[in-house]
Amino acid sequence: MEFSCKDFKVGKCQGQKLVDGESMPLVLQPPEADKADMESLLLALKTNKDWFEQLIMKNSAVLLRGFDVKNAQDFNDIVEAFGWDDIRYVGPAPRTHVHKRVWTANEGPLSEFIYYHHEMVLIKESPKTLLLFCEVPPPDGGETPFVPSFRVTERMLEEFPEAVEEMDAKGLQYSFTALSKNDTSSMRGRGWEDTFGTSDREEAERRAEALGMDLEWLPNGGVKAVLGPRSLTRVFDGRKGRRMWFNTVVGMHGKEISSASMADGTEIPENVVKRCGEIIEEESIQFKWEKGDVAIFDNMALLHGRRPSKPPRRVLVATCK
Repeated sequence: MEFSCKDFKVGKCQGQKLVDGESMPLVLQPPEADKADMESLLLALKTNKDWFEQLIMKNSAVLLRGFDVKNAQDFNDIVEAFGWDDIRYVGPAPRTHVHKRVWTANEGPLSEFIYYHHEMVLIKESPKTLLLFCEVPPPDGGETPFVPSFRVTERMLEEFPEAVEEMDAKGLQYSFTALSKNDTSSMRGRGWEDTFGTSDREEAERRAEALGMDLEWLPNGGVKAVLGPRSLTRVFDGRKGRRMWFNTVVGMHGKEISSASMADGTEIPENVVKRCGEIIEEESIQFKWEKGDVAIFDNMALLHGRRPSKPPRRVLVATCK
């Protein structure tokens, strides 16, 4: 699909890459200086909704830049303009509700790197689309790097074909532990009460089961969640038959509060995990946040993370089916 829309002008940004013939991210700017206001942007998104959805699947990452997006209310209006259904975040990251469908991104310490992941990859139903809004750009660092997932699969198959096919055939099992209450000093500090929206253990177990988790209660009041089997790679409709690296093996393998293995208990070779992490970093793409930026990611096609930064940094998020 060639780019053709009178309501947007194609721009460029530092760090942009060409992947399989597509610009990532594709930068869209106001067509004229007097078309940068919110009213013009919302009208353009609603008028070109179907075209825009195809564009997101085609380029995987779209960056709206140069529009007058000021706050969470404006960002929520953009989210709702697309008409996509909301999907509640389930996971270990501490987050705060801001406005309607808008939440803070991971509130873990800015000094730490948040590893690459597909949003809610462990849950039975993951968001189709992830939207991010930069309200306060960091003075240094703090980028949101992303990785074309199919490129990881391609390169892992080139280097470790037998290991990849074994993991895909057996499936994966993950586990992670969580305290009862939130701990914002940790990137994975979301408590189980907030995660499941209840302090009742039986209700938490029911909700966890619906999400595909088994819970084991710990003496300190925390919980260990076990998930599996899960796929190593997946192919999604409308994305050129690409085999996505739809897992979080590198992010959870051998960590203090999490683990990843094959579903039958077979350990994943350390050298495979280490090299996969190197490949993911080598394939990463990042741009420097500017105030008012709105990034739209195809969550089925991209892993994303967060670089360490100096404060202040405020990036808000919305997840959609």
